[in-house]
Amino acid sequence: MLDAFKRLIARKPSEPEWPEVAEWAGRQQFGFKRVRDEGGGFVLDGQMDGKPWRLEWGPPQRSYIQGHELRVRMELGLSSNLQMLVLTQSLFETLERNAFESFTESTQTVIDGNTPEEMRWLVMFPKSSVKAPKTVRSRFHFIGAAAEDTERWVEGPLAEQLEKADAGFLAAQPPFVLMTLRGRVYLRMQLDDPDPRSLAGAVALFQVAVPQAIQAAAAAVAESPRPDFGNSSSTAWQNLGPDDEKA
Repeated sequence: MLDAFKRLIARKPSEPEWPEVAEWAGRQQFGFKRVRDEGGGFVLDGQMDGKPWRLEWGPPQRSYIQGHELRVRMELGLSSNLQMLVLTQSLFETLERNAFESFTESTQTVIDGNTPEEMRWLVMFPKSSVKAPKTVRSRFHFIGAAAEDTERWVEGPLAEQLEKADAGFLAAQPPFVLMTLRGRVYLRMQLDDPDPRSLAGAVALFQVAVPQAIQAAAAAVAESPRPDFGNSSSTAWQNLGPDDEKA
């Protein structure tokens, strides 16, 4: 009896079930799975125009993100030349400072392949002067291998959605990245509390970024050939494959 009581009080608290997230995902017809790996978290699966996308929430995979990280990705088969990046002003300042310290104040003379693309692109690619509301231009930075691609991607619907996001789930300027890489669109941000409102805002932004990226890619193809930047050597996404998930 005493041993059973000791085992009972020694049990760890059960992991949160996120019932509100599961309910919201069900209403949106998204798949929902808990991740019972170290650190926990959950995975949502959805579709756009018949193509799958995935949302993951759990331990961070970037050093500039503390606590928990929200990640969304979708495979589109875009050209590897389409390398575009949107990030919050606060994260831009952090990465720019880290890049300066890494590449000028140390003995490092080349860009390390293990350095995240977000940081390396600050050094490699020019900033883009997009036509967007003043609040968007002051709160976000836009970078890409070809400035015209980034401008096509952001200007219009995506800029409008960024303005809404800035007034909503991005109002506190958390570390946030929206990018195209290796034919995919990615969204990555710090999010400690995965409440349905924040998740809905992130998904809405992602669902605008995807078709805009497709349009930007189509316009780029119609233009003259450009140098092939190839695939970046570091890993932009450490995903949980179907065989690695535990619901």
